[in-house]
Amino acid sequence: MANTPLTPGVVSGRLAPEAYRDNFADKTPPLTAHEARVAADRCYFCHDAPCVAACPTAIDIPLFIREIATGAPRAAARTIFEQNILGGMCARVCPTEQLCEEVCVREVAEGKPVEIGRLQRYATDTLMAAGGHPYTRGQPTGRRIAVVGAGPAGLACAHRLAMKGHAVDLFDAKPKAGGLNEYGIAAYKTVDGFAQAEVDWLLGIGGIAVHNGRALGRDLSLDGLRGDYDAVFLAIGLGGVNALRAEGEEKSHVRDAVDFIADLRQADDLSTIAVGRNVVVIGGGMTAVDAAVQSKLLGAETVTIVYRRGRDAMSASEEEQNLAASKGVRIVTGAAPLRILGEGAVEAVEFAYTRETGAGLEMTDETFRIRADQVFKAIGQSLEGAPEGLALSGRKIAVTGPGRTSLPGVWAGGDCAAGGDDLTVTAVAEGRDAAEDIHATLMAEG
Repeated sequence: MANTPLTPGVVSGRLAPEAYRDNFADKTPPLTAHEARVAADRCYFCHDAPCVAACPTAIDIPLFIREIATGAPRAAARTIFEQNILGGMCARVCPTEQLCEEVCVREVAEGKPVEIGRLQRYATDTLMAAGGHPYTRGQPTGRRIAVVGAGPAGLACAHRLAMKGHAVDLFDAKPKAGGLNEYGIAAYKTVDGFAQAEVDWLLGIGGIAVHNGRALGRDLSLDGLRGDYDAVFLAIGLGGVNALRAEGEEKSHVRDAVDFIADLRQADDLSTIAVGRNVVVIGGGMTAVDAAVQSKLLGAETVTIVYRRGRDAMSASEEEQNLAASKGVRIVTGAAPLRILGEGAVEAVEFAYTRETGAGLEMTDETFRIRADQVFKAIGQSLEGAPEGLALSGRKIAVTGPGRTSLPGVWAGGDCAAGGDDLTVTAVAEGRDAAEDIHATLMAEG
């Protein structure tokens, strides 16, 4: 082994080959059939179940768990997929501890919820492993819809439109479909190429033509799409990364966390991914935790997350924060970056402690430094390349109802649209609901 966790600088190959395999194994292994039946037996099958209300896609959770309990996991999967065609990925990456499981009656009474996420994975994996596709495409309507962006919202919209019998052209700027499911989620959450396997399975319905390497604004124009198609759904995500606005941000080895995660996810050999000995991640969301934990798993000696507000304000769930801590990641809150220090490459980051005031957050005069040879920015993304003519709400595309934009015939959903919470499951719901509205609108036109 040429390098170790103590090797200075940003280098690859810090660990033995078996360490990479072990470190990036499945974070939450799947349930066996017996384990699933036992877990399902804990459900009370509540009437007006709070878990259903907490699910952005409104899956009938008591029903699918009852179906598992009675030995019908494929029927359970159908119940899930009726509402969430990406239920397999959502079972892996949803913050269930903040959604369905948080309000589970068992959680409220006993502090231990029914394992809804793992049960959902068991059901969806069982059906997907059986081969084939559970849905058939509707009779062709003669209508053509362009979906721009093959992330969760775009995929969900395309699939629902195909179910209705429409022809769909699905465009994406990346070499692979999947969006953040493929490029933006920690590798240990979606192992064995599941993101692409799910895309391939979803496309099994037929009627969806995927066009990779086609970007809006570069290869496509909204005006052109509106002229060529009966409807357009925009699911272009957030391509821009917010700046730190700290002195020295341009130094080498200061990079966007989303790019680091994407490189890691696309690597055939994790030992080729370079990581610093001392890593600092700036931000408090899921991306920050994913970048920090994976840095540690790649062999960094020290990894520190620094967030400008208190820990309770971090958008990363408590479970994700605890995961980071369990891997040896230090979390510092109430501090913001002042300057990045070093000659050419980063050597340290200077922070100022912050305090909440009536006018908002402000920096104090008390500062400290953290040694760093690599810095990841995870302070949120912004909409990039929104077509002219679309009304915006804040920094996202303004929508009303099920994704209707200010332009006739154009819908939007997912992270690029205002009003969402940047969760995969919410993006799926928005894509699904926009598809239903597109279908209703086109059919009403005759």
